[in-house]
Amino acid sequence: MDVLVVGAGPAGLAAAAALAASGAGAVEVLEREREAGGVPRHCDRGGFGTRELWRPMTGPDYARHRTRAAVRAGAALRTGVMVTGWAGPLTVEATSRAGPEEVTARAVVLATGARERPRSARLVPGDRPEGVWTTGELQQVVHLHGRRVGGRALIVGAGPVARAAVGTLRKAGAEPVALVTDGPGPAPRPALRRAVPVLTDTVVTELIGRGRLTGVALRRADGRVTVVRCDSVVFTGDFVPEHELVRSAGIALDPGTRGPSVDACFRTARPGVFAVGNVLHGAEPAATAASEGGRAAERVRRYLADGRWPAVRVPVVADGALRWTAPNLLVPRDSGVRLLLRAGRRVVRPVVTVSQDGRTLYRVRLPRPADPERSVPLTGPWAGGVDGAGGPVRIRLDETRDAGRW
Repeated sequence: MDVLVVGAGPAGLAAAAALAASGAGAVEVLEREREAGGVPRHCDRGGFGTRELWRPMTGPDYARHRTRAAVRAGAALRTGVMVTGWAGPLTVEATSRAGPEEVTARAVVLATGARERPRSARLVPGDRPEGVWTTGELQQVVHLHGRRVGGRALIVGAGPVARAAVGTLRKAGAEPVALVTDGPGPAPRPALRRAVPVLTDTVVTELIGRGRLTGVALRRADGRVTVVRCDSVVFTGDFVPEHELVRSAGIALDPGTRGPSVDACFRTARPGVFAVGNVLHGAEPAATAASEGGRAAERVRRYLADGRWPAVRVPVVADGALRWTAPNLLVPRDSGVRLLLRAGRRVVRPVVTVSQDGRTLYRVRLPRPADPERSVPLTGPWAGGVDGAGGPVRIRLDETRDAGRW
C-alpha cells in the first residue's frame, strides 16, 4: 500500500481523492463509522459546498459527494474499521468484524477529526440523568435516527454550533429556552428566526434530576444562582482533536490546539506521517478541513517521490490575544505558508505581528474583527525570513487603537 488515510471525513476524503487522482499509487481509507462522510452526515442543514464546490448542499449531500469523489478517483474505502494503535513506524493496528489486522503503507495521513467535550470532561456536577447531550449526539439521534426530543432545552454555548443546536432541537419538537455562555456573548450575527435569550457571563454549576433531567443550576457573574427548569441540556462547542493515535505514536501535541504539531506541509514529527483537518485544531468548517486535505495530498505525493523529511523546524508560539496557530511549526525558507489563527477573545481592530528573537518579520492589520468562534488565515512572504538556528517564531494578536489605515 502506498498511502493509508485514517478517517473518512471531509479532510480524509479530499486527501484520498486528490492522491488517487494524481497517480500516487494505492490509496486506502479506513473509517470506524458504518458510513463515510464525517460530521456533515448528520448536519441536516444547508450551507455546505458553497465555498469550495460553488454549489449549496445539505450536510448529508456534501458527505455523499465527497465519498463518491474519493471512490471515483480510485481510492479504496473501508468502513466499520477502527484503527487502535501502531505496530511500527508506518504500520497501524486495526480491528473490524473480520477481526484484528495490521496495515502498512509508505505514508499515513491522520484525518481523525475532533469531538466535543462531554459534560463529564467539563466537570459539571450532578447525577447522570437522561436528557444530557453534546451537539453531535443530538444531531445523530435526530437526523440519522429520527428521534424526537420534546420539552424545554437549555443550550450551553453561544457560537455557531449552539445556533445549529437550536435548529436541531426545534426540528425534534423541543423549545430552546436559553443559550448560556461564560463569556461576554457571541459576535454580532444574523438573528435566529425565533430569538432565544442569551445569558452571558453565566456558568452551569449543577445538573438536577436523577432518572430524567429536570433543571440546570446557573451562576451569574455577580454571584446570583438560579435554576432553569428544562428537560434537556446540550453542551456545544469546546472541541478537542481526536488525537489518541497521535499520542500513541509519541508525536508531540501543541498546547494551544491540543492536536499534533505539524509544519505548513502537514508533516508531523514522525517521518511519513501527516495530519490534516480537525485533528489539528478542533472544529473548523468542512470546507476548511477539505481544503487542508487537498493541499496535503501534493505534499504526500512529493514525499513518496523523494522521501525527504525536514531535519530543522522552528516552533510557533501564540502570543497576546491569540489562542493558537495551526500549523505550529515552520521550516526555514519554506514557501506557500498558510496559517490559521484563532483568538482567545474578541478583538475588534486586530493587528498581527510576527517576530523572531526580537526581529519583526511581518505586521498586518486584519480586515475584520477576530473572535473565538472562527479562525482567520495568515499568509505572506515573511516565512522566508525565518532563521532555522533562531528561537521560536512568535505570532502576536493585539488590539490597535488606530481605527484608520496604516
